[in-house]
Amino acid sequence: MLARAWGMARSLVMYHGIPGRHRRMRRFYGQFLGPGDLAFDVGAHVGSRVRPWRRLGARVLAIEPQPDCLRVLRLFFGRDPGVTILPTAVGARPGTASLALSSATPTVSSLSHEWIESVTAADERFAEVRWDRSVEVEVVTLDDLIATHGEPAFCKIDVEGFEADVLRGLSRPLRALSFEYLPFAHDAALTTLDLVEQLGERAAGYEYNYAPVETMRFASAQWLDATGLVQLLEERFRALGRSGDVYARARSL
Repeated sequence: MLARAWGMARSLVMYHGIPGRHRRMRRFYGQFLGPGDLAFDVGAHVGSRVRPWRRLGARVLAIEPQPDCLRVLRLFFGRDPGVTILPTAVGARPGTASLALSSATPTVSSLSHEWIESVTAADERFAEVRWDRSVEVEVVTLDDLIATHGEPAFCKIDVEGFEADVLRGLSRPLRALSFEYLPFAHDAALTTLDLVEQLGERAAGYEYNYAPVETMRFASAQWLDATGLVQLLEERFRALGRSGDVYARARSL
């Protein structure tokens, strides 16, 4: 119980307690969202994106399966009619799945047990993480969510190694999206990128950029094609171990 309380307190300080952080987020995400737009936050955790997105006037679908995080989301946003909180995970097909939880570090709870094994072996920072319990959670697809709630102007996917599975449940290109990049899981990111490229083939294609972890700044002055993005990641960030988020936007924007 103490570990769970400590884990939640750590997340709250990290994502809501840093001065100026939400203001930087509003400036950054204003490139993708405006009043009346719909945003999907897949892996909402404790709602670090929800608040700035609402300040931009966007409606938010906050999707989070972790019970402790859901309590925080409902406390912060449960009375906001512009926020819909879904206690589910997102994957390639509907059903249920086992979510491995880390009480002390809830940010790395994951549906991908293969990812947990690989990062534990590949990065010493994960060697001390303990996934000490699990819960069965409902799984829906992005296609399901779009059918029910509408198509988002922006979709953030941050699900600790399950990003590719999330995109396998999407059959149409979106206007803009992001997914997490971890240098020690580089090959998994390339798989996710390939899925985004396949979606883009059904429309005008995507262009990409990269923001190192929580900087809310793009690493490249220009938007890149997939080859240029991979080169950027390999030359500037993979060797340094700098994680962050890949951003994709439709070329028609």
